[in-house]
Amino acid sequence: MLETVFRAEDLPVADRFEAWREYLLKTHVPVELSSEHESDFRVTDRVLSLGSVAVRSMDAPAVTVTRTPKLVRQSDPEAYQVSLLCQGSIDVIQQRGRTDFRETHHPYDLVLLDSSQPNESRVRTDEGKTSLTGFSVLVPKALLSVPADSVDRLLARRMPGGEGVIALLYQFIARLTTGTAAYGPADGPRLGTVVVDLLSAALAQVLDAETADSLTPEARRRTLTLRIEAFIQQNLRDPRLAPEVVAAAHHISVSYLHRLFQERGISVAASIRSRRLERCRADLADPAMATVSVHAIAARWGFTDAAHFSRAFRREYAMAPLEYRRKEHPVIA
Repeated sequence: MLETVFRAEDLPVADRFEAWREYLLKTHVPVELSSEHESDFRVTDRVLSLGSVAVRSMDAPAVTVTRTPKLVRQSDPEAYQVSLLCQGSIDVIQQRGRTDFRETHHPYDLVLLDSSQPNESRVRTDEGKTSLTGFSVLVPKALLSVPADSVDRLLARRMPGGEGVIALLYQFIARLTTGTAAYGPADGPRLGTVVVDLLSAALAQVLDAETADSLTPEARRRTLTLRIEAFIQQNLRDPRLAPEVVAAAHHISVSYLHRLFQERGISVAASIRSRRLERCRADLADPAMATVSVHAIAARWGFTDAAHFSRAFRREYAMAPLEYRRKEHPVIA
């Protein structure tokens, strides 16, 4: 996975805004930029290249981003730009045909723009704040599983987040952009596929299009699996978490749940156990958890039987939990 980072504060003050403009030309669709803070522009802009998909996180002052008709004619990657603000707001104007669509978007809303049509985004900071934070995704149109005419109806339209698949998309991108060290070069395209599937599902949910078969069967199955995995991750601490509970929460049979996981080469129970063991391993290696007993760490992640936990940990990591802790922190142990 390729990651590039731009930090304005690494440059002389007079060069910052122009340098960021040039950086955007390389990592984004061509746009015009303006800001009241050009004379002392402070921005941190990180971009992850996930195959054909680009994900960026940004901390910046208020700025206006304009894609003019001339820029559209000069260069069009035929992509959708998705924005998810954490802090701040966006006033968006998206041209479609001869009509301009205008909408104000707030934190956790999903904002969708089309690179093939002129648009303008006036990104504003919250009152009393000097910067805004958020994520954006650049996705080739051809990759989405939702029909283009349906997606067009959502351009510049406010799609509230905070729950449903939009929230899941936000959580995935937030985690992805803050934990890049865990991924290798080969993971980029796979993670890009996950982003596309979640975005397709989010748009389909807004359109209430799942029942209209707006998603392909394969994309529907992958999206369901992603929801299930997110559910498992969020409920690892619950000792009652089991295949029956997971299936009931998603209104599917246990046998269908098992079939979904067979395609991934792991059983549901094994996936739950592996995730719990990994959380326990991380806690045992954490100096801040050094005073917490091994039994308490196991219970924290859903293991109610200390002997069972010890056996499972030894099978997974070829050593007992306490032995692992001593290996990681011999002085503390």
